Amino acid sequence: MKFKYLVLFGCLTLGLLSVSRVITSTKYKCMIQMTNYNGEGAYVVISLINPEGEYEKTLYVKGDDPEWYNTVESWWQFYGKKRHNIDAITGATVAGGERSIEVIHIEDSKIDTGYSIRFETAVEDSEYYTSDVQFPLTSDNIKLKHEGKGFIRYIRMMPN
Repeated sequence: MKFKYLVLFGCLTLGLLSVSRVITSTKYKCMIQMTNYNGEGAYVVISLINPEGEYEKTLYVKGDDPEWYNTVESWWQFYGKKRHNIDAITGATVAGGERSIEVIHIEDSKIDTGYSIRFETAVEDSEYYTSDVQFPLTSDNIKLKHEGKGFIRYIRMMPN
């Protein structure tokens, strides 16, 4: 009788292992250097963009007051409809001239496969930049310094 249960357990275990897929990801330190601007702290949303140019996942949000999320307009159209729980990936806004370092997780399968990363910024009673910084997620590109077009002076990422 024990042998029968052992065989059954072994078959179930092998079946689950063959069906499950291990998803590996790498942690990256992401430094955001802001320009010297006057005004409130910036909301910065870091998103994974799929090869079709659509939002796939929110990686980090600088700004923890949901009342202002709608000022990050393009991302809000994605996030606002689904309202995924992002509490674990939020932090305070970042002001003009400040530097912020966050750790973000990127699935290894998204590198060198047509995905990109987008840094979107908005400041209360000021401007909004849909793609303040955006670049393709390639093995080489992820290690480079990327200049911003709005509130972000530049960003740098490195494996953690």
